[in-house]
Amino acid sequence: MNRRAGGIAAILVTAFLWGTTGTAATFAAEAGPLAIGAAALGIGGLLQAAIALPALRRSRQALRAHAGLVVLGAVAVAVYPLAFYSSMRLGGVAIGTVVSLASAPLASGILERVVERLPLSRWWKLAALLGILGSALLCLSKAGDSAASGPATVASIGLGLVAGTTYALYSWVVHGLMGHEVGRAASMGAVFGAGGALLMPVLLLTGAPLLGSAQAFTAAAYTALVPMFLGYFLFGFGLARVRPSTATTLTLTEPAVAAVLAVLVVGERLSALGWSGLAVIAVALVVLALAPTNVDDEPGPVPQPDREPTPTRSPSSFTNAVVQHE
Repeated sequence: MNRRAGGIAAILVTAFLWGTTGTAATFAAEAGPLAIGAAALGIGGLLQAAIALPALRRSRQALRAHAGLVVLGAVAVAVYPLAFYSSMRLGGVAIGTVVSLASAPLASGILERVVERLPLSRWWKLAALLGILGSALLCLSKAGDSAASGPATVASIGLGLVAGTTYALYSWVVHGLMGHEVGRAASMGAVFGAGGALLMPVLLLTGAPLLGSAQAFTAAAYTALVPMFLGYFLFGFGLARVRPSTATTLTLTEPAVAAVLAVLVVGERLSALGWSGLAVIAVALVVLALAPTNVDDEPGPVPQPDREPTPTRSPSSFTNAVVQHE
């Protein structure tokens, strides 16, 4: 119980940090969403790999054995920030954040149910339903205030769904690597380092405006170092202690944080409907905190030490489909 509580606490702190990204991006309005996204997770991902170099060396054999999973996670890491920040730019911070985060628990739950055949408990289903309902109320409360056109809003929602799916996918991959006896630091370093490397060409092509003013540079640096680097470090800590479906549901706190910061910092207004959405999200978090586990028969992997692992003899069916090494 203490391990799980620690994981929940780490992910809640992560969600708070992530909730500041939309507000931070408003201070770099002259830069495009691709530049912000590539700088945030590209630099943050490479820093994850840098601090994990000793662990990556020790786990190189296991990482080679599961290279397909690493590549899949890296592609998801690279796509996520581009879709997420583009969604916020087209439809507004509230709608982009809410759609991206609200869709992630569903995608994560589907992955666990279909690929791993894990039964999702009624506690998770209730928490996910409440979280999505609360996020939808937040989204509806801001929809009438959005200055975006109809097509832009539709595009924002579509990109938000892509962001939510890729977020669930790389969370599942990292958790799966840990389950295959790859240590937490090596799992995070490999997936996010490779994803960060994929984002570097995008940053080189689009990142010039980030150097155009001290404010834009500071916003990009903050986003890369605090929400992305520190946030994903804590996220990896949490993923070693709870299932991905629980982790993605907990991060439904992010749109709530983003909405509150939009009111306090950016000067946006939140209607009664929006405050109701925040309250429903709070109830979802209470359900998750009190629930014994999100899966009926598997509480999540025990984090492995960052040492040379013994290769697992029974990778998941999805790993067999992606990594044909046995």
